[in-house]
Amino acid sequence: MNKKILLLTGLGWMFDAMDVGIVSFIAAALVGEWQLTSEQVGWIGSINSLGMAIGAMLAGLFADRWGRKPVLLASLLIFSLASGLSALATGLAIFLLFRFFIGVGLGAELPIASTLIAEHEANETRGRAVVLLESFWAIGWILSAILAYFVIPAYGWRVALIICAIPALYTVFLRSSLPETKRQTVKKVSFGEAIGRIWAKPYLRATVVLAILWFSVVFSYYGMFLWLPTVMVLKGYSLIKSFQYVLIMTIAQLPGYFSAAWLIEKAGRKFVLVSYLVGSAASAWAFGSAESLAGLMISGILLSFFNLGAWGAMYAYTPEQYPAVIRATGAGFAASVGRVGGILGPLFVGYAVASQFSFGRIFGIFLCITLIGAAVVGLWGKETKGISLDRQ
Repeated sequence: MNKKILLLTGLGWMFDAMDVGIVSFIAAALVGEWQLTSEQVGWIGSINSLGMAIGAMLAGLFADRWGRKPVLLASLLIFSLASGLSALATGLAIFLLFRFFIGVGLGAELPIASTLIAEHEANETRGRAVVLLESFWAIGWILSAILAYFVIPAYGWRVALIICAIPALYTVFLRSSLPETKRQTVKKVSFGEAIGRIWAKPYLRATVVLAILWFSVVFSYYGMFLWLPTVMVLKGYSLIKSFQYVLIMTIAQLPGYFSAAWLIEKAGRKFVLVSYLVGSAASAWAFGSAESLAGLMISGILLSFFNLGAWGAMYAYTPEQYPAVIRATGAGFAASVGRVGGILGPLFVGYAVASQFSFGRIFGIFLCITLIGAAVVGLWGKETKGISLDRQ
């Protein structure tokens, strides 16, 4: 396993996660400071995903045309600058504008980073390496929860955003030493041809399966996790207490990733995806229906464990569906469709809360959407464990 590439890519992934995670805590704080409605809180998460949808699609095309490394560095630079500038926002509109550009950078980076890792790894360690890359996301979320707990109540949300932006900008320089993938020596194709080929008969089923999988996972993740601190507040817990409880839930993401990283090379990609998505669906329903603190904590911990383990497997599974010449385009398209789910998920919760839907009903929708993703992969997905990525 190439530990240097994993570490350099993972650090950027971690700081990206810190920014996304801190926004879930900032949203809970802004409800009081800016007197936001639940619909407006939903837009904070959704505008980020709108940018990610655009960034993922464009980055996939650019990376297949011009290389993984330059697109990766440019995406991280956009993300870092927009993140720091968002700390200066004086109202919701300008805050949303910066969140959009943060999303463009983040959406561009994630599928390209996982593709680069996959292309540098041997067949027998590739899946594990990509899931371990994803585990840096959990570390970033844990750091964001710690930051929120100690910084936001004492120093305010602006300071927390600046703290997140500075190390993310630093990783631009760290990643400049990343090697370009050797598979970038393959013949280049035009943007139109690349898009056409992912929809051609040999890859049509894979493209459809990945689109549904990504939509179901991202819709559920952003709908649930960006709302977790706010949901805890709405269930009657103080802002500081909600931060504390979500931190505990977030720590469970790490064993979720590590268990998926171990299983993915033992039992295969499909087994991990289907079993972890079913576990995520059951945990979502339990969290929405829970009334006691113990019930909320146990279901929240299980939700973090299974949902983020499924994320890791999804990132490993996606680039394995396509040959090198269209691999980033295919991964970028799948991620872009997923970000549509990321737009709709937080908005759905915001408008459902405003319409006085019960949390059991709201999280029941997440159960159904997640089960659809599991069923599609289980019935029509292709197992890719151990395949070679050197095919053209």
